[in-house]
Amino acid sequence: MSDFLDQPTTIRSGEELHVATLEPYLRNHFPGEAGALEVRQFPAGHSNLTYSLQLGAKELVLRRPPFGSKVKSAHDMSREFRVLSKLHSVYGPAPEVLLYCDDDSIIGVPFYVMQPVHGIILRRKLPQGLDFSAEKARRLSESFIDNLVRLHRVDFAAAGLSDLGKPEGYLERQVRGWTERYYGSKTHDYPEVEKLSAWMQQHMPATSSVSLIHNDYKYDNVVLDPSDITRIVGVLDWEMCTIGDSLSDLGTALAYWVDKTDPQEIHQDRWGPTTEEGSFTRAAIVHHYAQKTGCDASHIAFYLTFARFKLAVIVQQIYYRYHQGLTKDARFATMPTTIQMLLRASLHTAQSGQI
Repeated sequence: MSDFLDQPTTIRSGEELHVATLEPYLRNHFPGEAGALEVRQFPAGHSNLTYSLQLGAKELVLRRPPFGSKVKSAHDMSREFRVLSKLHSVYGPAPEVLLYCDDDSIIGVPFYVMQPVHGIILRRKLPQGLDFSAEKARRLSESFIDNLVRLHRVDFAAAGLSDLGKPEGYLERQVRGWTERYYGSKTHDYPEVEKLSAWMQQHMPATSSVSLIHNDYKYDNVVLDPSDITRIVGVLDWEMCTIGDSLSDLGTALAYWVDKTDPQEIHQDRWGPTTEEGSFTRAAIVHHYAQKTGCDASHIAFYLTFARFKLAVIVQQIYYRYHQGLTKDARFATMPTTIQMLLRASLHTAQSGQI
């Protein structure tokens, strides 16, 4: 199974790190390591950037904000580092962080360094030759939700993370905030936005469960054990983690989850192999989560509507950087199609009540 491990590759043009200042900084913190510093980049992801560092025999992972981003609050490295520094001891899948640097003279922006989490990451297409039977797909679907439940059961107060967010008025702030972010990064006219904004304000449920939430929970943010791909050994990308409505976290997972019966345009932007034989449907995910937690999931259509809208705005913010010439990543060029699809899907859920 080692052939399927997630591997770094060459660095994208324009996203290089300043090795001349980074190397002495790292040697000062890891003085016992001999040998040149080798830097490669993990190619997936559209927001914070992740690099593989090899300093002599020591392997490290570096996280930094994206190039060209003007939304500093969305890429707060010190916040992400603080979350992980407290979370790892009470929630094992969170990576172990090692050091944080706010000295811009090193690579131009704040960054942090963590221990690598080795394993398999499933993305849109399964790796050729990977055994992903219907039984394994079912078991992984179950593990995926069980792991989210495990996160939601973390005692965030005991972990020292109570000040991470304000649960009172969480949904109202989220709907307002993400609507404002859309207009702040607008490049195209999408008539669905105004309709969705009005609908969400009118149909907002009361929050019944508050917990630590990941806010970007999906298959390609979980790392799987190479010896048993139904076991989750790591959860990545904690930049949006906060204290909030637990069902909003489930809604985000649903927004990324594509069912076999979904329209073809949704299949074009699948974030994981969720349509493989044996995989849960979105309805089965909600049922399993509700059984495990005892929550009232009767308003889950609102949470999926909001999650798809939020995801559309996130993609819009990324595309805005490309549209303004702040990044040259060619992957961003076709993002308006994805934004349109997500807004349509969001409005359909709002109007039909179906997930």
